[in-house]
Amino acid sequence: MAPDLLKSESIVRESAVAGAPQRSVGERSEPERSEGAPATAAASPPPAERVAAPDPEVVPKPRRRTFTAEYKLRILREAQTCTQPGQIGALLRREGLYSSHLTAWARRRDKGFLAATEDRPRGRRAKPTDPSAKRVVELERQNRRLSEKLRKAEIIIDVQKKVQALLSTQDEEGKP
Repeated sequence: MAPDLLKSESIVRESAVAGAPQRSVGERSEPERSEGAPATAAASPPPAERVAAPDPEVVPKPRRRTFTAEYKLRILREAQTCTQPGQIGALLRREGLYSSHLTAWARRRDKGFLAATEDRPRGRRAKPTDPSAKRVVELERQNRRLSEKLRKAEIIIDVQKKVQALLSTQDEEGKP
């Protein structure tokens, strides 16, 4: 047999589902149908031979890998000791890394950033907080709240004055 044919035949056998009949390379994926038989009757296997449905559980989102400075430096040292062709590739495969990791880590190491900045958390740096600025924001909030309270109190006092004026004019008109 030809090597390509053997290769494809082994792939077909490896990918076969447990319990499903195996097919060789030359066989059709659909069973033969007779002229008068409907397609649905020939295509559905008996209930005992049906394959179980896949698990509907959602796979959780994978976490981003993080590497410590010590790990990066160790890998860079190991990569420098590689002298034979293919040793770096074997190192990368063993550790599950990409060559871009090595180049980026080496660049950072050469600039002196690798050991100095690895313990910092990722993302934007927090703005330095000034205690007096925090106090100013708090006082401005309190000022707005008290101003609104004063405005409402002035409206209430104004309404009370008008009600008093109306009641006093009614009393004067009501007296003979």
